[in-house]
Amino acid sequence: MAPNYIYKRQGMELNYFEIRNQLPPLVLLHAQGVDAASFENVWGPLSKSYHVYAIDCYGHGKSLHQAEQYNLEDIGKAIICFIRDVVKENVFLSGHSSGGLIAAYIASKTDLCSCLILEDPPFFSSQGERRKSTYNYVDLSTVCHRFVNQSESSDFVLYYFNNQYAWNFFPEKSREKIRLKMTGMAAKYRKKHPDKNLKVMFWPKTALSGFQGMNNYDPLFGENFYNDSFHCGIPHGEILKNIKCRTVFMKARTNIDESGILMAALSEDDLKRVSELVPDCEIVRFDCGHGIHIEKPKEFITCLTNLK
Repeated sequence: MAPNYIYKRQGMELNYFEIRNQLPPLVLLHAQGVDAASFENVWGPLSKSYHVYAIDCYGHGKSLHQAEQYNLEDIGKAIICFIRDVVKENVFLSGHSSGGLIAAYIASKTDLCSCLILEDPPFFSSQGERRKSTYNYVDLSTVCHRFVNQSESSDFVLYYFNNQYAWNFFPEKSREKIRLKMTGMAAKYRKKHPDKNLKVMFWPKTALSGFQGMNNYDPLFGENFYNDSFHCGIPHGEILKNIKCRTVFMKARTNIDESGILMAALSEDDLKRVSELVPDCEIVRFDCGHGIHIEKPKEFITCLTNLK
């Protein structure tokens, strides 16, 4: 684990990990539900090419937990101040999923980015009515919404595990039996290790990566995706057209299930719109799920190191 520090300024508070050296700065922004340590598997190799900073976004990890600031503008402004005050030079800025939305916002508002790396962010699909037909909405966002509107459970990690959309992938006849058994195993682990990331025997390792840091995740962050307030009413197209720096878009597989749910961050049409709006945009495809740096770490590292 890299050393971690706290940046504070006028109501802003960001926890971050840093690997110091004299190389160009790389700032990593994680997806929602996890934290900056989700990059732990890649930040060591990346430090051979970059001075690495990995930041906990608001509502995650040890950064500020204040629900009214769980939005694009407040988080973006805090990270802009962080870059100016701590890094003090232009950066390579990489954001995964919702972290990619924040990274794009920063690049659209400032000239602080030497290069913008977008790891499968949900442009267009996560905004407005379309968000209701995405995996994030039927899974994490909806579970967060239900959790904050109930009083029976206080353990969000266990609540999410028990109510996640992934149970729909199991055969209907055996689904409930498997769910009860697996949730029981999860409950035992939570009781024994309440401060550790969840581990459940037989649960896929890539799926468990989504629980990295969930102990310190505020479900009110997910509620802001559920009610569409995270974006502050800023159209994604407006953000993208104002990005002037070199941009690399990492695209994971695109899947749509039988019910029309987008089982990916964005569609091929969404990707086309992104490439048309951002003047200098390179698309790099990865044959894997949404967590590219988790599922394809070597390819992810190679892609970033080749940017220098």
